Amino acid sequence: QVQLVESGGGLVQAGGSLRLSCEASGSILSYNAMGWYRQAPGKQRELVAYITRSGTTFHAGAVKGRFTISRDTAKRMVYLQMNSLKPEDTAVYYCAARDQSMVILVSDPNGWDYWGQGTQVTVSS
Repeated sequence: QVQLVESGGGLVQAGGSLRLSCEASGSILSYNAMGWYRQAPGKQRELVAYITRSGTTFHAGAVKGRFTISRDTAKRMVYLQMNSLKPEDTAVYYCAARDQSMVILVSDPNGWDYWGQGTQVTVSS
């Protein structure tokens, strides 16, 4: 059974930083990609960033230049370094993994197969 466990969320002031961590129960290289999504109250879940098996990364426009996804394959960990946080970054952040090809449904949550329980990030103004 695949398990993804997030940690590192919390309350931070605008302009501050947080690092989210996601620990996988198995090798993260067994997936086509690992990613981070977020969901704010009343909004749809949105893709924040992903890293493919080959190491290619993608960051959504809203976070590009502020957030960085990375991984440590030996530790089965994926990270999301979040800098220059804004109140609009407030959301529950989810770690996700996908077995599906990266050809379609890349940003659609339905394209991702496994999910963590989420960690709350709150940015105060």
